[in-house]
Amino acid sequence: MLEVVLDTLKDSIKLLPFLFVAYLMMEYIEHKTSNKTKQIVQKSGKFGPALGSILGIFPQCGFSAMAANLYAGRIITLGTLIAIFLSTSDEMLPILLSEAVPFEIIIKILAVKLLIGMLAGFIIDFVVRKFIKKEEKNKITEVCEQEHCHCEEGGILKSSIKHTISVFIYILIISFILNTVIYLIGEETIANLILNKPILGPILAGIIGLIPNCASSVLLTQLYLSGVITVSTMLAGLLVGAGVGILILCKVNKSIKENVSIIGLLYVVGVMAGILLEFVGITIM
Repeated sequence: MLEVVLDTLKDSIKLLPFLFVAYLMMEYIEHKTSNKTKQIVQKSGKFGPALGSILGIFPQCGFSAMAANLYAGRIITLGTLIAIFLSTSDEMLPILLSEAVPFEIIIKILAVKLLIGMLAGFIIDFVVRKFIKKEEKNKITEVCEQEHCHCEEGGILKSSIKHTISVFIYILIISFILNTVIYLIGEETIANLILNKPILGPILAGIIGLIPNCASSVLLTQLYLSGVITVSTMLAGLLVGAGVGILILCKVNKSIKENVSIIGLLYVVGVMAGILLEFVGITIM
């Protein structure tokens, strides 16, 4: 259990810079820019899925958390959020590098995640603009009011710190519970669920990917390197795996229905992509 506590602290502390930067950006946009500038920021998200998917492939366990905050404030679009969630690598890249996996193989894996994230993001934004036609207004003020931060008192720095600490405590508690459950069940038991199961493998890997911390990406990558699961099964889980981004989304975005829809969309896209890759017989090794 000591290892569970230490892992929880380590993973949670790594998020602090990302959370702080996200809230600092939101506070600055809310209090230091004009309404016209806010509108420009909101409408500049047309190319967000491309930028988001590129940034997401870097090993930053907290980037998805920052994206969830920015989406809750409607600074980025839904397509950009999904693109980041799908492409985010968490601990996959460091593990591949530490295991001396050939560089060209790593590039191929990252390229697949990037392309799927980017494509899905653009399609989602296109569908939202063309068919849903619901203009998303800036919601930074709502996020602020929800957290009861009293931003006018003490300036944006104090408010950003208060937001960060509040969400950090939330992550710490939930992560400890999740890590304890994983410890009690055992990673070997989880691995056996997806062993040699075509189609069902990506479906189950996607469920593992929904575990909102970096442990899921570590497990899936190690199973792939050990030859236990195929690359398509690994990718299905890693595409769904958005780290703690899902936790943050549920914390700061008050619409439960919307959060469930986003998580469901993420799961369907990731698993369907994994099944498609399995069907076409993609081999990266």
